[in-house]
This record gives sequence, C-alpha cells and structure tokens, in this order.
Amino acid sequence: MLKLRDGIVELYKKVATSLPPDVEEGLKQAFSNEQEETKAKSALGIILENIKMGRDTARPICQDTGVPVFFIKVPAGLSQIDIKNTVLDATRIATEIIPLRPNAVDILTERNSGDNTGIGFPIIYLEETEKSTLSIDLMLKGGGSENAGQIYKLPASDLNAQRDLDGVSKCVLDAVQKAQGRACPPYLLGVGIGASKDQVTRLSKEQLMRKLNDKNESKELAKLESDLLTNINRLGIGAMGFGGNVTALGVKIGVNHRHPASYFVDISMGCWATRRGRLIW
Repeated sequence: MLKLRDGIVELYKKVATSLPPDVEEGLKQAFSNEQEETKAKSALGIILENIKMGRDTARPICQDTGVPVFFIKVPAGLSQIDIKNTVLDATRIATEIIPLRPNAVDILTERNSGDNTGIGFPIIYLEETEKSTLSIDLMLKGGGSENAGQIYKLPASDLNAQRDLDGVSKCVLDAVQKAQGRACPPYLLGVGIGASKDQVTRLSKEQLMRKLNDKNESKELAKLESDLLTNINRLGIGAMGFGGNVTALGVKIGVNHRHPASYFVDISMGCWATRRGRLIW
C-alpha cells in the first residue's frame, strides 16, 4: 500500500496546487466576457494570476485547502479498511509536505488535530466496483463555499416552489441570491434531488466532480442545467460579488428516486477554486 499512499499524496498535491483544465478554461472565458476596466474583470485577472503562480511554484492556490472529500470505487477483493487507512496516512503526509492548512477541529475540545484527520475527517465515500482498477476522486471543498450551500424541502411556500423542476429552479436561484459574493464566485453549482437529506447532500457534491463541458444524459436535466446557468448569470452578482456577466461557470444536476411524501433539493456551491482530481491505480 506504500505506492498507493504516495500516489494519494501526489493527488493531494495536484488538486491543491492546480485547477482542472476545464475550470481554468471556464475562468479564462469568463475573463474575456467581462468589460474592460471593471472590478469583475480585474478580480478574474487576479484569480488567473493566482492559478498560474500556484502551478508554477507548486503551492496551494487558496489558503483554505478545505475539507478533503473522497469518492472511491474499490475492486472486489481489495480491503476497504486498508484503503481508508491508506488515505488517512496519505492525508497526514500531504498536510505536512505540501503543506495543507490543518482544518480538522474536534467538536468537543475545539482542538485542531494538526494533520487533517479526525472523526469522519477527511470525508471518505467507498463503494465496490466491478472494474479491476481502483478509482479515487478527490475534491478539496472550501469552508466558505460549503457554508453557502442550501437544502430545500419542496413544496416551499416562501418561494412558491412546487414539487417539480420549476420548483428546483427556484431553489437554485434562491441559493445563489442568498450567497451573493460570499462564496467566491464564479460558482460551480452541484444540485442533488431525491428522497432524503443525507442522500441529496452527497449527490449534490458528486455533481461538482463533473467536468464543465459534459452533458447530462437526461435531455430534460441538460436543458434545466443550461437554462439555470443563463438565468444565474443574468443576476449580475459577478466575480467575487463585484457585479458582471459571469456569476457561475456551470450547473450540474443529479437525481434519485424519491418517496411520495418527500422531495428534497440540495445545492452545493463550488467557489472559483473548485479543486478536484482523479487517481486510477
């Protein structure tokens, strides 16, 4: 497991110090879409410079290296306990050598563990796969963007939102309006719809792992994603809340079956530094 541990450390380094190509390209397009001599264009220019500096110097592109969230698919025959312990070992090493900011705080004592490990920290989702390869997806989820996330139970009378996709759309727009610039836009928005609160929260986070240029397999959801992106960018919140043409880079929606009595919608906000990567082993 030593080679796997070292591979996960390298994954941490890659994710912390560089943005995925699709996100960086999205930010470059956003920069070109803003008018000259505006705060939004200036902010995007600074963001792009930070991205370049992080990549060139192998330093984290944001001081908040966030909560590590792992989505791991394990081939039959490999111990999930061993995989989890290897992730924890790699996390301790990565925290020291990259370095990552220690973010794991004990709820009862308020003491920081100092190495980004603790009860349920990092967050690790494990599932078995029929494939022969181990797939490890990592997202570093910033605290500010996480705080801006919202969960809704439809119908919601205050939004005039019913149990349908129009109601979902109203929830997403409401979440962005509430966030304004506090979660460091341009955003990538993940939306999960389903039967229970825990289910949709995980599902919305998984949507943040999707590339900006992918297309939803459902034509209806693909249209909703496109329409929402257009409407969000009409809000005028803009980069870092300075106003402008680009408030979000993408909207990704995932669905599960729901209970007849329940219709939950969770919105995960990804800041401009939506940091994610994959290791195949």
